[in-house]
Amino acid sequence: MSEVLVSALDGGVLTLTLNRPEALNAINREITGALRNGLEAAARDRGVGAVILTGAGRAFCAGADLKDVSARIEAGERDLGDDLRTNYAPMIRAIRRCPKPVIAALNGTAAGAGLSLALACDLRIAAAGTALIVVFVRVGLVPDAGSLFFLTRMLGLSKATELAMSGDPLTVEDAAKLGLVAAVVPPEQLIAVAMERARRLADGPRQTYGLIKQGLERALELDLEQTLELESQLQALAAETPDAREAIQAFTEKRKPRFHP
Repeated sequence: MSEVLVSALDGGVLTLTLNRPEALNAINREITGALRNGLEAAARDRGVGAVILTGAGRAFCAGADLKDVSARIEAGERDLGDDLRTNYAPMIRAIRRCPKPVIAALNGTAAGAGLSLALACDLRIAAAGTALIVVFVRVGLVPDAGSLFFLTRMLGLSKATELAMSGDPLTVEDAAKLGLVAAVVPPEQLIAVAMERARRLADGPRQTYGLIKQGLERALELDLEQTLELESQLQALAAETPDAREAIQAFTEKRKPRFHP
């Protein structure tokens, strides 16, 4: 059984489904490797315009598989930091470096590194009643797999500290108020809504998305003058793309642009 199911393309949308429902899609080495490979392949595939990441069963992802972690510790692999560098960090980088929009369709609980996985995506659409949990403190560990980065930047230091130190669940309804989640929908509508959003993005200016992701990522650490220069550089690149030329021409001709992969 594959740990990550890869769908056939549907309107330019590729769906990657974490497939360990019996373990609430807890992350092991097989998942980190398969997800990284799937995202890197999507990044290279001109036919892919957007990616949906979701989970099989009743959870999106419960975080790291602690049974797997415990077994490896007992076998002498005690450096969890090395595990993060080797397995988790490349998976998170693959999401952020993918030039295509990546949407997390949260079908159930996203906890620990599973929450990190969702936060690394560009957009999050969640089923009503889903819980987001920075669960690490409950097992005496520090938030990882990018959670320290994403939580502080998305929520600010105060709220990030509250969630990280308490380990209390955050409902997606409250997460939507904080801007962590783009939409909360009935569970039975989740995939349809995520697919509609993904298809709309896939029909848009695909080359531009990659430049937008680059710019937003880099702007987090730049001052105003550096950001203005970054915008100038990226805009020069964007203006040379067929996407921009088609969009500008469509605007002048008062018609809808027709973008091509």
